[in-house]
Amino acid sequence: MSHPFDLAHATMLPPTQVGLRETPDSTLLAQRWEAVHEAAAAVGNLAQLGREPLSREIMGLPERAAVRGGWHYDSVVRGIDDLAAMMEPGLRALLSLTAQGQDTTAAALTLWREFHTARAAIVAILDAA
Repeated sequence: MSHPFDLAHATMLPPTQVGLRETPDSTLLAQRWEAVHEAAAAVGNLAQLGREPLSREIMGLPERAAVRGGWHYDSVVRGIDDLAAMMEPGLRALLSLTAQGQDTTAAALTLWREFHTARAAIVAILDAA
């Protein structure tokens, strides 16, 4: 009888890659990555930090993930989706408060820090063996 879970899944280890994989298309992922950075730039402005200069490593993440493929790519996709899901309502709330004339600096700084922590975790996925 076949069990629906293999050892890799049960222990949360990445599945073993067998054979050659087709390189995933990074175009949509790059657009999503750019969008979360645009949201981060808006949060940075609300936190009175301004726009962050982005390194080639950060901006090239979608392409590097696509080249790496496999579970690395899948994990980066999920990470970016999670990051967008965090940023979207946070930025919306900050903009709503700003429209009401409230100071959002502290809240924006908190969201800014959360963004950077999450982004660092996504970048670290590609460093995993």
